[in-house]
Amino acid sequence: MKRFHIHLSVDDLGKNIEFYSQLFNIEPTVSKDDYAKWMLDDPALNFAISTRGTKTGLDHVGIQTDTDAELACLRSHLETTSIKGIAQDDATCCYAKADKYWVQDPQGIAWEAFHSLESVPVFGEDHAVATDSACCAPGLSQTSSSCC
Repeated sequence: MKRFHIHLSVDDLGKNIEFYSQLFNIEPTVSKDDYAKWMLDDPALNFAISTRGTKTGLDHVGIQTDTDAELACLRSHLETTSIKGIAQDDATCCYAKADKYWVQDPQGIAWEAFHSLESVPVFGEDHAVATDSACCAPGLSQTSSSCC
């Protein structure tokens, strides 16, 4: 099964956890000092919020896969298009280790296709606050394709 993924940058984690817990009618699956995640089955959604972004709002979106084979299929499809991407194997971000494939849409929104491998005790590999790009995304400005 694949899940749609949305990651928002927020300024008040507690207030947002309360809001989204009421909206989804469930407590977060993962809750840290700077991050929370809800894994919903209906709709199939991985919804995450964190205080790691430089501005509030949409950080990135994506598709989470359950298997390496599903991720390989998504990546293979993207590689046959004119959309340029960046692969990240064994990446640590958002308290998880995952294999990822990042692309950027014409508006500059980062998209990640990923397969989570395991939970880890740290937010990311460098433990630093995210830059202007998406949380943990590798230099996506290089991946945008020209449009129109």
